[in-house]
Amino acid sequence: MEVAGVDRADVHVPYILVHSDREIRRLSHQADIINPITRRILLSAGISPGMRVLDVGCGAGDVTFLVSEMVGSEGQVIGADRAPAALAAAEGRAAVHPLQNVSFRKGDPAALSFDRPFDAVIGRYVLMFQADAVAMLRGVARHLRPGGTIVFHEPDWDGCRSSPPAPTYDDCCRWIVETFRRSGIETNMGIKLDAAFRAAGLTAPSMHLEAVVGGAKSGFDWSHQTAELIVTMLPEIQSRGVATAAEVDIETLGRRMQLEIEAGSVIVSRSEVGAWSRAPT
Repeated sequence: MEVAGVDRADVHVPYILVHSDREIRRLSHQADIINPITRRILLSAGISPGMRVLDVGCGAGDVTFLVSEMVGSEGQVIGADRAPAALAAAEGRAAVHPLQNVSFRKGDPAALSFDRPFDAVIGRYVLMFQADAVAMLRGVARHLRPGGTIVFHEPDWDGCRSSPPAPTYDDCCRWIVETFRRSGIETNMGIKLDAAFRAAGLTAPSMHLEAVVGGAKSGFDWSHQTAELIVTMLPEIQSRGVATAAEVDIETLGRRMQLEIEAGSVIVSRSEVGAWSRAPT
């Protein structure tokens, strides 16, 4: 997929969210909100007990652990990631509550070799960070057995909005999107999944879209998550000229969003898009 001003075939897209302990905690809190959506996507795609599943770009294991519940003790999940810090966190979490059906592999998931194929290959928030999402899809699809399922859950940041307008929340969404774009990250990967699947030689996927929406009763978790993402991204927001520290005012950011919601604004998250198809039999 292409991002304006970036030749994605010739650039390594940096993972600008880092893998600090703080960021891994943020991702865990994000998973508490997003996992129900991911679960529904995976269920729609046919993930079921007994399956052998590869979780590509597994990070600290949030989706890996979700899928381990779905496939049960007769199934198996292998999480693969290039980042040692993320894998160390995943392995540490797995050790707290030993899971016999979970293991992890370090390396590029598209380049790794496995002893036998998988019933399903899955990923969440992975393709948006690839210099060539189509090449990644082709690479990981080769790990599937004939008739196996490939499913990805990716965001479309154009879905963010508020009504009546919540200026602080809207600013946060704009800063996030612009920083991602200036970093070469695909902010509309969710809506581009159909084209990416077909370009990778896969059949046209089934698709599903949801979003997180909330007002005075349920909007605070998402506004807090948004503020935490801004904290993680602040160095990049500043260095890429998107906003200054004074404009962001990180110390009051969360409270300002909370006040806007209390005043009656309803906030809507990025769109959460799932796509899945099957390998040829």
